[in-house]
Amino acid sequence: MHRRFGFLFLSFLFLAGPADAAGTVVCDLPGIDLSAPAATNGTAETWGYDGDTRFIRNVSRPTLTPVLPAAGTATGAAVIVAPGGGFFGLAIDKEGCEVARWLAGRGIAAFVLKYRLRPTPGPDDQFKAELAGLLRGGKASFALPDDTTPEAAADGLAALRHVRGNAARYRIDPARVGFMGFSAGGFLTRTMAAGGGPDVPAFAAPIYPNMGPLAVPANAPPMFVAIGQKDFLLKGAGFPLVDSYRAAGKPIEFHLFSDDEHGFGMGIKGRTSEGWLDLLYRWIATRGFLVDGTARHVKR
Repeated sequence: MHRRFGFLFLSFLFLAGPADAAGTVVCDLPGIDLSAPAATNGTAETWGYDGDTRFIRNVSRPTLTPVLPAAGTATGAAVIVAPGGGFFGLAIDKEGCEVARWLAGRGIAAFVLKYRLRPTPGPDDQFKAELAGLLRGGKASFALPDDTTPEAAADGLAALRHVRGNAARYRIDPARVGFMGFSAGGFLTRTMAAGGGPDVPAFAAPIYPNMGPLAVPANAPPMFVAIGQKDFLLKGAGFPLVDSYRAAGKPIEFHLFSDDEHGFGMGIKGRTSEGWLDLLYRWIATRGFLVDGTARHVKR
């Protein structure tokens, strides 16, 4: 992963504190446990706040939190939402719970994925100091990952299997389960689209993800991509992720927001990213994922 991805992570750093110290709870975390090995580094999961949004480090037990539509409004579609944070943390509200509530308000069942992260020093001051040194070319007790970590990939697959395996309980169609993620969660979304095998999501929406080339499998799902023109993850000429999908003959929707940098979340008022979730919703609907399976024709 590019070192500047670590500089993004610095913008999310917080004053450590207990999970109920302040702020508004926007979904009922921590949710349902997913199967995963226990932590080996002995560092406890750390919760804190960056402004009004919660941020989590040292996740060693993955969970999935359902945020379901109100009675009578469900479309039967579902989306797993993976927040970002450089695989060292999770912006659980800004890129998780808030997005899930938006989706649920439009009839789409949402599931916030708290996936496993790279272990980092428990004390916040030590972590900040080590990360700053690492980004200056020094050494630290942890390293910046180049791509989706194996633990996060396993948790993504576990989430897809859980949601589909409990489709009746959540009143969703197992054939209409999508996956979306932001930043590192966008890396994870790419991994689910390319390496999900039989568990591949029905559709994928990586938001400000790694834009590098992708090995696109025959069963790759339709993809929606959004990123800011000023994002540091845009390296070199062209858009290899988009080119990979086009070369494979798979449908891809691509939005490049001219005003925006990395991390615009649900959109920034007054910038070109404002309202981008409406574009995603329209795309999901146009591809046929919001109608009953007996009457729909999903475009793939």
